[in-house]
Amino acid sequence: QVHLVESGGGLVQAGGTLRLSCVASGSIFSLNAMGWYRQAPGKQRELVAHEPTIGSTMYADSVKGRFTISRDYAKKTVSLQMNSLKPEDTAVYYCHALVDLHYYWGQGTQVTVSS
Repeated sequence: QVHLVESGGGLVQAGGTLRLSCVASGSIFSLNAMGWYRQAPGKQRELVAHEPTIGSTMYADSVKGRFTISRDYAKKTVSLQMNSLKPEDTAVYYCHALVDLHYYWGQGTQVTVSS
């Protein structure tokens, strides 16, 4: 079994910063893509940032220039640095990983941005 555990969510004022982290553990032979999704109340889950392979990153248009994804392949972690946060960034953020050809999700961490 594989587990993804997120940390770093919280409440922040608009314009502030937060850093989310996620660590993968368990029976892992090949850890491929890792990334972050989010889901706001009443909305579908959406991709925020994604690193499918080393040096390759993808971002939602709404977060480009404000969020930065980074991975530590040795430690099996992925982080999301979120700057210039906006109220519309409020959501539950989920870590996502492709491990041994199976997709896994973390339990989610709440990010709330007040105006």
